[in-house]
Amino acid sequence: MKRRRGRHEANIELTPLIDVVFLLLIFFMVSTTFIQESEMNITLPQASGEVVSGDPNTIEIVVAKSGDYAVNDQVLVNTEKETLMRALQQLIDPSEPSPRLIITADASSAHQAVVRAMDAAGSVGLTRISIATQQSGEEG
Repeated sequence: MKRRRGRHEANIELTPLIDVVFLLLIFFMVSTTFIQESEMNITLPQASGEVVSGDPNTIEIVVAKSGDYAVNDQVLVNTEKETLMRALQQLIDPSEPSPRLIITADASSAHQAVVRAMDAAGSVGLTRISIATQQSGEEG
């Protein structure tokens, strides 16, 4: 009589492991707190600095109250991000360092128009972005 020694392969059951991972995922999703930016009360600072002299390597975007854009005094045909990106790319010289971008927006212009201008600038590689303000005592 010969006895056969059977070899059993070790198996790892994945079903309980997946169940545990899903339970952990649900636990962390439910217990995580999210910052609610809309509930923050902030006071915006007033600008009171010296006027910086003009840099020849500067691009200026003007955002009108209606949301229209002008890049270096050239009014764009529409308010699309792609149009703004093309206008900025035409002004960028790859052989020179990144130009400074100044965004001058009307106080009553939509926040979305300013964010679109910043997004377009970031998409074409501009990193030196300034937002123009007026000093506290100046009027329009």
